[in-house]
Amino acid sequence: MKLRNIFLAPTAILMAVTMLAPLAIIMVYSLLTRGAYGGVELPWTIENFTRLWDPVYAVIFLRSFWIAAVATALCLVLGFPLAMFIARSGSRKNLYLSLVILPFWTSFLIRTYAWMFLLRDTGILNSLLQALRIIREPLSLLYNDGAVILGLVYGFLPFMVLPLYATLERLDPSLLEAAADLGARPRDTLVRVTFPLCAPGIRAGAILVFVPCLGTYLTSDLLGGSKTVMIGNLVQNQFTASRDWPFGAALSLALMAIAMVLLFAARKRGEEML
Repeated sequence: MKLRNIFLAPTAILMAVTMLAPLAIIMVYSLLTRGAYGGVELPWTIENFTRLWDPVYAVIFLRSFWIAAVATALCLVLGFPLAMFIARSGSRKNLYLSLVILPFWTSFLIRTYAWMFLLRDTGILNSLLQALRIIREPLSLLYNDGAVILGLVYGFLPFMVLPLYATLERLDPSLLEAAADLGARPRDTLVRVTFPLCAPGIRAGAILVFVPCLGTYLTSDLLGGSKTVMIGNLVQNQFTASRDWPFGAALSLALMAIAMVLLFAARKRGEEML
C-alpha cells in the first residue's frame, strides 16, 4: 500500500496544483467585492451569488440549457446511425473512425471561422443559392441560435459517436437475431433491444456533449455574435470587459455546480439501470 501511495503521489500533487488550487482561488474571489478599477478587494460578501437570481441572467441560463440540449439531441440523432454503421463495417472500422476524429487535427478556432465564411451573407451557401436563383436576397444564416447549434453539433459530434461506437461494437449480434426470430420488427428491435443495451454509451455521449456545450463561449461568440449570449460568454465578459472578477467567479462556480449535478444524476441513473 505504501509503494502504491508513493507512485500515486506525483499525480495527486499535480491534481492539487492544477485543479484544487485554481478552484480555491475562484471560490475566494466569488466571496470578495469588486474593486473600483477592477480586481477584488474586501469586504467579504455573498452578493455575487444573490445576483445570479436576476431575471436577466436567468434568461441567459435558460438559453444556454436550451441550446445545449438541442445540440445534444441532434448529435444523438446523427451520431447513432453513424456509430451503428461504423460498428458493422467490418475491416473498414478503423478507416471510418479515423475520418470521425479527422477534424481534431485542425484547430477548433479555424474550423469555426470556416463556418463563418460558409454562412455569412457573401458566403458560399448564399452565393450558391443566389446563383441557382433559389433566393434573391441573402439568408440570415449567421449570428443567430441556429448557427450556434450548427457549430456545436459539428464540433462535438465525434464525442457522441465514439462512446456509441464503443457500446455498439460490443453488442452481441445473437441478441438481435433472437429478437427477429421471435417476430420482432426492425423498429421494435431497435427500440426494445438496441437502445436499452446502448444506454451506457448514450448516457456517456450525452454528458460529453451537453457539458461542454453548456459552457461554450467561442462558438456562441463567433457564430452567434451579440444576439446569442450564453453562460460562457457571460463569464468571459465579467473577467475581461466588465472586470467584475467576483461575479465572474460566482458564475463559474454556478456553472460547475450545474455540471456536477448533471454528472452525479447521470451516474445514479446508470447505477439504477444496472
